[in-house]
Amino acid sequence: MNEIARRITAEAEPWTPAELESEIRAVGPARYHDLHPFHKLLHGGKLTKGQVSAWALNRYCYQEAIPRKDAAFMSRTHDRELRREWVHRIHDHDGVLPDEHGGIERWLKLTDCLGLDRDYVTSMRGALPATRFAVEAYVRFVVEQPLVVAAASSLTELFAPSIHRERIAGMLANYDFVNDDVMAYFKRRLSQAPRDATFALEYVKANATTRALQEACVGAVRFKCDVLWAQLDALHHAYVVGLIPPGAFRPDET
Repeated sequence: MNEIARRITAEAEPWTPAELESEIRAVGPARYHDLHPFHKLLHGGKLTKGQVSAWALNRYCYQEAIPRKDAAFMSRTHDRELRREWVHRIHDHDGVLPDEHGGIERWLKLTDCLGLDRDYVTSMRGALPATRFAVEAYVRFVVEQPLVVAAASSLTELFAPSIHRERIAGMLANYDFVNDDVMAYFKRRLSQAPRDATFALEYVKANATTRALQEACVGAVRFKCDVLWAQLDALHHAYVVGLIPPGAFRPDET
């Protein structure tokens, strides 16, 4: 944004909360990763078990980063009530008690089912370089951006339930190496994601009080869509086109 555009944005009237919500929700139909060709192949049953394994292995990097970025977010606020609400996200992924497994453990059940060694998965050494760069860019964004903008980056969760429903139905229908138990992560997110998104959306609408902050929040949702899209770009390039970078997971070697 050049200086003139910045000045126009700074002087513009803020959107109403309803207008801000509309702007945020409009990002999903245009940019969410359910539109990506790799997503269509995955849910349409067009991938081999090795290609699905590559997706699950790389997606683990993202799953592992979520509680780290949420912990970083919480470390930045003195608002105890905000921390009390936001900490649910860490519990959802890491679990709370030894026998109360979180989302990361449920994701590892998927990689177990695909025949991937847990130590190899959790080491992330077979992940694509672009996956690691995209995931860490998301963590840094939450660390560095204004708090309300950082919160807004989580609002791709508004679009998540539909992709989870599609993923559950498509993978169960098309792959004989998955079952209901393996799909537990996505089933749980059908209730968790709307809860988290509702709170974050209300927080953003209440705290993005200038037009510049509001536009930055919409930009944060676009950025998060780019993070998710970039991961699928990398998977498609490596495991559909076939240009697997050195050191990355190779399905024919498992």
